Amino acid sequence: MISITVIHVGDFKEKYLCDAYKEYTKRIGGYAKFEDILIKEEAVPEAPTEAQIQKALSSEAKQILAKTDMRSKKIALCVEGKQLSSEELATLMENASAEYSKITFIIGSSHGLAEEVKKIADLRLSFSKMTFPHQLMRVILAEQIYRGQTIIAGKKYHK
Repeated sequence: MISITVIHVGDFKEKYLCDAYKEYTKRIGGYAKFEDILIKEEAVPEAPTEAQIQKALSSEAKQILAKTDMRSKKIALCVEGKQLSSEELATLMENASAEYSKITFIIGSSHGLAEEVKKIADLRLSFSKMTFPHQLMRVILAEQIYRGQTIIAGKKYHK
């Protein structure tokens, strides 16, 4: 059974998002071992300078890298990443499970991810050209991981 980890910066502020995420992670548990790792989001002023943003991203990166299993298949969610269909993500996860025992997805803060995190990623993944709140992105990612696992297992959920 593959192990899937989601490392994310910041926690839920809305109960309904937390509930949705818990539901999908529970469902994922039927197909894979699931781990959720929270990284504290660094505080920045209301209108931060680029230097303040970079300092926060650098601090978050250190925490992310310390928690990342470098032997895993590392997938960073980035706006500039490659877009995949649900079936393509399922194939990616299935192929990764033949080579790796763990897949790690990394979601940054509302300011994104530091370049040093992107550099260690085996894949930069984008879900859309649109921008989503990073808290909502966790729910979308969990749903797509679950959908991918049902595709791999030949279940009907993904239709």
